[in-house]
Amino acid sequence: MENLLGLLRINVQKGVNLAVRDVVSSDPYVVIKMGKQKLKTRVIKKNLNPEWNDELTLSITDPHAPIHLRVYDKDTFSLDDKMGDADFVIGPFVEAVKMHLEGLPNNTIVTKVLPSRQNCLAEESHIVWKDGKVVQNMVLRLRNVECGEVELQLTWIDIPGSRHL
Repeated sequence: MENLLGLLRINVQKGVNLAVRDVVSSDPYVVIKMGKQKLKTRVIKKNLNPEWNDELTLSITDPHAPIHLRVYDKDTFSLDDKMGDADFVIGPFVEAVKMHLEGLPNNTIVTKVLPSRQNCLAEESHIVWKDGKVVQNMVLRLRNVECGEVELQLTWIDIPGSRHL
């Protein structure tokens, strides 16, 4: 892949208060898209507060491209139901990676990202130097649905020989 900057590991941790799409519950899973890449978590049966803890990895060539997150309810005999969506950008995260923060004390907050119209953050998100890596925890409020949030953790993975940030 030319122009590969690195890999973004997205730990899709959990959903909170997701919408009911079956009789009393849902069978949720998450789809993450960036450009032509599309990744999915596993399905958690009958759970409105699923804990996936699934690690998905995107190849990053354009740090300005938005990342689209969609939550669906798995159905056996019909199309899967939409359970909301959220978009987020990794620009501030990539800027923190570019700072080469080696030597900073563990758990140092590098940047704060505030909720805005450009992101679906439910609360302030901190980009932190932790255990030799740049890490960002985020809570995304789902749109186009009556309720629900998804919690993620982003980590950057450098690729030897890739175009350095």
